[in-house]
Amino acid sequence: MQARFKEHLGSHFSFLHGKKLLVACSGGVDSMVLANLLKALGFDYGLAHCNFSLRQEESDGDEAFVLELAEKWNVPVFSETFDTEEYADTHKISIQMAARELRYQWFEEILNDFKYDFVLTAHHADDDLETFFINLSRGTGLRGLSGIPDVNNRVVRPLLPFSKDEILAYAIDQKLNWREDSSNKKIDYLRNQLRHEVLPNFKRSSNNWKDNFQNTQRNLQESERLIQDYIILVEQLVMQKTDFGIELSIDKLNDLPNTKALLFELLRPYGFSAWNDISSLLSAQSGKQIFSQTHGLLKDRTTLLLNELPSEEKKIVKFITKNDQQIDSPVKMSFIPTDKMGYLDSKTIYVDADKITYPLTLRKWEEGDAFQPFGLKGNKKLSKFFKDEKLSLAAKNKIWILLTEDQIIWVVGMRMDDRFKITPETNKIIKITVAN
Repeated sequence: MQARFKEHLGSHFSFLHGKKLLVACSGGVDSMVLANLLKALGFDYGLAHCNFSLRQEESDGDEAFVLELAEKWNVPVFSETFDTEEYADTHKISIQMAARELRYQWFEEILNDFKYDFVLTAHHADDDLETFFINLSRGTGLRGLSGIPDVNNRVVRPLLPFSKDEILAYAIDQKLNWREDSSNKKIDYLRNQLRHEVLPNFKRSSNNWKDNFQNTQRNLQESERLIQDYIILVEQLVMQKTDFGIELSIDKLNDLPNTKALLFELLRPYGFSAWNDISSLLSAQSGKQIFSQTHGLLKDRTTLLLNELPSEEKKIVKFITKNDQQIDSPVKMSFIPTDKMGYLDSKTIYVDADKITYPLTLRKWEEGDAFQPFGLKGNKKLSKFFKDEKLSLAAKNKIWILLTEDQIIWVVGMRMDDRFKITPETNKIIKITVAN
């Protein structure tokens, strides 16, 4: 196996030579074999062990085993203990997902803080097969069946071509010691159910299961790459960046075959995964919207408007004091006293200083906000004003308002309030400008 591993590294991972590597080491046979192979081939590496505190004394024993091994082999070692159950409860995720997030967040910290180039994990062909069946059972697209990536940013998985049986045989031949994880024998989780009850029968059905499976995955990966090349062409045809986000033309999408599948692929990079919800927007009424964790998608007449969610932006409230002549965030504005009125446009207004009370407030507009548009009598709700101005949904979400106490002075960049205009009785003037 050592010769095949060396050849595999040379043909697929030549970039690892001369680099500083971090090996994710649980103490189990897979990671022990990976560390031993790298040691035998003279790589510069260290070990990183995660104690997830899920198996009490057994978890502590795994940690002690890895620390002792690192001392014996004279290699650097990093160990961290996590309260995985608390993290899972706080973030409302499964124990498995919590362990994954904690593990890779910590690995990234070590890579950055101690100048390691890559982290290597010991995922192998059996892990890949289990993942294939897990995704198959849950319902997935082509990507979910294409396998565990051998390289994902700075995470490298060089054991994927090797089966569990090959890894065990090598460990026994090299007289390696390792720790057994008792939780792997339980069938509480889907992965363990597949591992112990389903996949043994699958493997017995074919002597060449590994070669056949890996050939199938290569075919799927080629198909996936072909689809992605096509999606790049479709993006150029139907998607357009604007000042308010990204617009997708519904008419152009509907002119293409397999519209729903295309829409799913176009939106998947933005975190959308609910197939039916996405496709229903095509025929929905204007104003309908759906959200991913990071983006919002709104139906606006003949387009779908894609915008990154403003994180905490809607909660931002900026207070402007009498001494503030300029602010740089959340938008860049200036407040300059002047003795005469100049040219009035969408970016500049002149207000009667005696009619305002400090501090002024700058915030995003909200439903129910109303003002008296400059030149008109009577109040108008902002929602009605935006409709009259034929503002898109995305444009509305970008609007800030400047207020004194509870009264709107300016719908920033659009229209000031008539109540604060300059009159013959005005004694002091403030020029307010917003940057482009």
